Amino acid sequence: MTNLTILIKPVSGTCNMNCQYCFYYDVMNHRELKNYGFMSEETLEQIVKRAFDYADQSVIFAFQGGEPTLIGLEFYEKLIQYVKKYNVNKIKTDFSLQTNGLKVDQEWADFFKKHNFLIGLSLDGPKETHDRNRLDPLRQGTYLRVNKTGQLLLKTGVDVNVLCVVSKSIARHPAAVYRFFKKNNYKFMQFIPCLDALGEKPGINEYSLIPEDYGDFLCGLFDLWYQDLKNGTQISIRMFDNIVQMLLGYPPESCDLVGHCSINAVIEGDGKVYPCDFYVLDEWCLGNININSFDELKEHSNGKQFVESSRKEEPECQSCKFYSICRTGCRRHKEPVINGKLSKNYFCSAYQNFYNYTMTRFIEIANQFRTN
Repeated sequence: MTNLTILIKPVSGTCNMNCQYCFYYDVMNHRELKNYGFMSEETLEQIVKRAFDYADQSVIFAFQGGEPTLIGLEFYEKLIQYVKKYNVNKIKTDFSLQTNGLKVDQEWADFFKKHNFLIGLSLDGPKETHDRNRLDPLRQGTYLRVNKTGQLLLKTGVDVNVLCVVSKSIARHPAAVYRFFKKNNYKFMQFIPCLDALGEKPGINEYSLIPEDYGDFLCGLFDLWYQDLKNGTQISIRMFDNIVQMLLGYPPESCDLVGHCSINAVIEGDGKVYPCDFYVLDEWCLGNININSFDELKEHSNGKQFVESSRKEEPECQSCKFYSICRTGCRRHKEPVINGKLSKNYFCSAYQNFYNYTMTRFIEIANQFRTN
């Protein structure tokens, strides 16, 4: 049985915001052609056709950017038409889209609701933290517009997952951020650590997240989440959900907890395919969806090398008491590569602090789920 998840960048890195910490802007600056432009309908059709030629169990079409709504709603209406045309075996199909929310209005919200899109909304908590880094091209804060979109989506009945980038300022205010999301009815939360640029010494920027702050943030966030859970209020935090899932004996859904990279399908605006969103770089290109099938793309030597390089672990990681849960974390946090070997995870000490502080309670939660 074959499942397929495709991450599509229909506008490449084009965006209507100017976030201080944007990792994809950095990625674009590390390749020969920075922006691959808007995706054609012909390329979109090839993606859909090849997806259903390859998968026989399920397909997830996920859209990201840049800002993927900039291509216009007609592009996604075409997507639905192509899915109806090529999904002749009626296999399970899901849609998701990550947006900054600036272009989403009622028409977009109705479309998302009608076709069951899961919407990731990039929102860095309340105004004082969000507007520090998430600015528009005029350097104006975007909080009011983004949160208004979030409330519109929730009112329309769209499934919304807020994505918060944990920068230096956010790491110091876990309670304010968590309570803001709860107050505004965002019950599905994802927190991702802020990245410094490829090849740059970490921790030197105004927004940079250092391990000590990240560890404290995770511990503070866990306390709030745990207390709510004990009081009967279940909030979904992706990382915490995955840890409980693993303790129950199930595989993690989040790729950074798998233990090694896999060959994903990240498709740029011109149809080029890459194994990971963090590595949409010339040296890791697997081919082009307009030319190659998914079978061919999955067998490309670049992809196999990408996976194999992620398996080389620090000996001390294997002896760590949290190895079975942490599994060394995301490859992107193990840059730079030195003598063909990835470095130790930059946030290792943060995770050690976090797991030491929380593991007993995680096990308690898992046992409760097991007996219920």
